Amino acid sequence: MKAFLITALLHLLSALPLRLAQGVGAGLGRLLGWLPGDMRRITRINLEHCLPDLPARERERLARASLVEAGRAFAELGAMWLWRPERLLALVREVRGWEQLEQALATGRGIIVLSPHLGAWELGSLYGAPRHPLTALYRPLRVRALDDLVRTARERTGARLMPTDGSGVRALYKALERGEMVGILPDQDPGRGAGVFAPFFGHPAKTMVLVSRLASRSGAAVLICVPERLPRGRGFRLHFTPAPAEVSAADLNRSVAAMNAGVEAWVRRLPAQYLWSYKRFKSRPEGEPRWY
Repeated sequence: MKAFLITALLHLLSALPLRLAQGVGAGLGRLLGWLPGDMRRITRINLEHCLPDLPARERERLARASLVEAGRAFAELGAMWLWRPERLLALVREVRGWEQLEQALATGRGIIVLSPHLGAWELGSLYGAPRHPLTALYRPLRVRALDDLVRTARERTGARLMPTDGSGVRALYKALERGEMVGILPDQDPGRGAGVFAPFFGHPAKTMVLVSRLASRSGAAVLICVPERLPRGRGFRLHFTPAPAEVSAADLNRSVAAMNAGVEAWVRRLPAQYLWSYKRFKSRPEGEPRWY
């Protein structure tokens, strides 16, 4: 029943023009900002720790704006997952930095594209896959019907999704050996037994090491992709910028810290469009108090 309701809601949202769907999402986000709940609580906690110098009133304003953007991001999923590719990609009004991606691919060493939880992060791979082969990791959803929908949606412009296990990691290495693109979400907490702690907004954040190992072993360039959400439902502006050079360093701690610094710099540019309601600091160093 849950899968049916979610699927029905996505189809309903997909029937709306983007501006109207985002308006519905913005309304939902405003409710989340007023009502007590985990999303509001986690957003406030993250902002209090990550932007402590921001006056309390401005921080609360940013928290509410972030929840509105999260609502818009949810409401966009109807378009992201169900619209015809040509209709969806027509919403990309501007692309900045694509020439850097093309130049990196021309070296033949492949490219690692990082898409943090910023803006319309589903859009980057949907835009890139029709232009160059793209491989990404995918963790199957527990509900089969939803899993089929999401997998089909993410693969419909040509991306190849691989499992988040050893076979998937090997597929990423092979894609880079062929000079292709791989896409990775760099700001997920990898959980127990994986990753290292590295600074993110001045705090230790458990961070994946996969990007560092891929970059140092393959020599692939690393770019950050940010699909910025434009106001008033006008669509999206895609940004492709080089990650800090130290991401490719052989020293794991330096590499991971550089990756987080690159993501942080982008979040500071578009703070309201970051998913502050995500438990980015769920894992804590031994002896450190929990945030959530």
